[in-house]
Amino acid sequence: MSAVLRTPDDRFTDLPGYPFSPHYLEVEAEGFPPVRMHHLDEGPADGPVALLLHGQPTWSYLYRSVVPVLVDHGIRVIAPDNVGFGRSDKPADPTDYTFARHIEWVRSLVTRLDLREVTLVAQDWGGPIGFSVLAAETERFARVVAANTVLHTADPALADRLAWAVHGAGESRVVLEESLVDYLLYTQRAPRLRASDFIGLATASPPSVEVLAAYDAPFPDVAHTAGLRQMTALLPLTRNDVGARIGRHTMSALERFERPFLTCYSDGDPATRGWAEVFQERVPGARGRRHPTIEGAGHFLQEDAGDRLGQVIADFIATT
Repeated sequence: MSAVLRTPDDRFTDLPGYPFSPHYLEVEAEGFPPVRMHHLDEGPADGPVALLLHGQPTWSYLYRSVVPVLVDHGIRVIAPDNVGFGRSDKPADPTDYTFARHIEWVRSLVTRLDLREVTLVAQDWGGPIGFSVLAAETERFARVVAANTVLHTADPALADRLAWAVHGAGESRVVLEESLVDYLLYTQRAPRLRASDFIGLATASPPSVEVLAAYDAPFPDVAHTAGLRQMTALLPLTRNDVGARIGRHTMSALERFERPFLTCYSDGDPATRGWAEVFQERVPGARGRRHPTIEGAGHFLQEDAGDRLGQVIADFIATT
């Protein structure tokens, strides 16, 4: 087992728009010692719970403008940093990170905090991870907001449904969007990764230099970026990938999920375009709903339109 690194606290001092107090919990995953996971816990302790999950390369800082909107509506906000990201511990060996462990770490947080009647808000990898936690702990979840997220299964039925194709073809071929492959290869070959580079490229309005620096704060050197690099390598690209098998199991659970399910995607994110309609068709709790689109926002819609996303979530909780 490799060393487990911890980003120095002074890296998180006076970050713009992020006045929240840190909270820590030890979480567990099979085959790995307990690690410390950071999360925000804001709002009334007895309020309805919103679990905000991020993906790659972000951390809970992504939700900094969503959190106050929800708290103003009396909602308790739990926003964790995935292991390897933010203020959470960072195993130094990339192979310590697996899709299954990311799921188990978040599931461990949910069960140890004993969260119930949860509204899951999932963006980017927050979807595959969070939906899989929901599949394992369905009774804890009251509703879902899917925002610019995916659930790759490599299902041939996804052919011509997604702007960024990932689907099987015939018995042993796969169709992949060139941009997706380019992205994956870059993250594996670049000598150093900076989270801010991805944020700047996937927002409609360029964030300030100070905000971009805040996204880089968790990663003071190359040794701290093992999880940042490995998460992209975990993308399921074939039907045989273990992640695709997990995705198919999770999709089956979603196809039985009858509680309220809302898609809230932006109009400027080709990487997830098409998934909103897939979820609307396949998830019973999504059918017959009016699903909003956030205009003028990119992949990281929390960065471009966090207040609008927060209001959508708050209204959804209040009306369901």
